[in-house]
Amino acid sequence: MYILHYAPDNASLIVRLVLEELGLPYRTALVDRASRQQDSAAYRAAAPTGLIPALITPQGAMFETAAILLWLTDTHEGLAPQPGAPDRPAFLSWLFFASNTLHAGLRELFYPGQYAGHPAAEAAFAARTRERVAAAFALLDRMAGRDGPAWLSPAAPSALGYYLGCCLRWVQLYPRAGAQWFDIAAYPALLTIADSLQCRPAALRAAQAEGLGPAIFTRPTLACPPEGSAT
Repeated sequence: MYILHYAPDNASLIVRLVLEELGLPYRTALVDRASRQQDSAAYRAAAPTGLIPALITPQGAMFETAAILLWLTDTHEGLAPQPGAPDRPAFLSWLFFASNTLHAGLRELFYPGQYAGHPAAEAAFAARTRERVAAAFALLDRMAGRDGPAWLSPAAPSALGYYLGCCLRWVQLYPRAGAQWFDIAAYPALLTIADSLQCRPAALRAAQAEGLGPAIFTRPTLACPPEGSAT
């Protein structure tokens, strides 16, 4: 059985969704952000960066969301092209674009004080970051709409689809003072994919577990979890 170290509506949600969709047995272990449990020696033994999530597997601990997704989809042969498949290179390219460019940009957008260098620079930094995030979503939307690959399609669930669904969720919610800039309708291919995914039983179970509401990707509301906190 896997153990998912999580906090509600954090990047661990992506992993929970994939675990649920693959039908894998797992249990959760709350990382209490209110008490900065992610900074504890015990948690950092599993995730040295102190970031959430960490996944405990029979082969040991893993951290980094994209690495966990890739390991799960390879190990259990689902939700992504397998090694040797003709579309594997394209899938890997876009998975790591989502992780290294889009997700990283969202983190900068949500926590500009950690990256801007000076409080007076935060507003300009946030504006530039919004532009970069919008450009990343636009590139993904064109790819999904133009090529319509099976590994990013409304016709079937995929690990990358769940990853992007969560990113769409968060950019509409955070930061609370400035999330209104983002219009999900500007990305019709991603909107269609996200809408199909949020209706799946796996997404509904994850939403129930973390108190996320009924339309978690396209019309998100702040989490009201039974334990822990999102921030």
